[in-house]
Amino acid sequence: MPYDAPTVGFDLDMTLIDSRPGIRAVYQELSATTGTYIDADQAVGRLGPPLDWELRHWFAEEHIPAMVLKYREIYPTRAILPTPALPGAAAAVRAVQELGGRAVVVTAKNAPQAQLHLDHLGITPDAVIGGLWAEAKATALREHGAAVYVGDHLGDVLGARAAGALSVAVPTGPIGAVELREAGADVVLDDLTSFPAWLKGYAAQRA
Repeated sequence: MPYDAPTVGFDLDMTLIDSRPGIRAVYQELSATTGTYIDADQAVGRLGPPLDWELRHWFAEEHIPAMVLKYREIYPTRAILPTPALPGAAAAVRAVQELGGRAVVVTAKNAPQAQLHLDHLGITPDAVIGGLWAEAKATALREHGAAVYVGDHLGDVLGARAAGALSVAVPTGPIGAVELREAGADVVLDDLTSFPAWLKGYAAQRA
């Protein structure tokens, strides 16, 4: 069967990786280091938006730049090892590449730390673009010609729609399947284990 393989964008946190254990550890150390109370479980329950958005729940505005730097200083030693790939993540990226397409990671996380996770887990996309959230993700998706964007958050649906890409959602993060559909996701999969089969069907239709 002939395939017309698309470029596919993937979100990172709670789409490709379960970043909750690592991020929880970072917030716990940040709290201990600064003496500021942070409910780490509450923080990891709303992953998706940029780091400074979450830090504003715990620190005054004038401290945010310094806390971003401190968080990122702690991150490599606390967050990488405890963070597993979500089921089907590596296979989903490979499925795009094996059909002749390109897989790009577009995430709100900064690119160097996103790359640390991917290297540790042996996930090898063709490009990693960091620091983009919601509709801003459309900039990178359009630049790379992504026809599909896969994510777990309402912000990922917004990014896909702003880029004119097909929104494929997985309810592996804080947002349920019904909410993702209501937000405009074109396709909702249970998780990434079913993505390779879906992609083959989609690429065959494109052909």
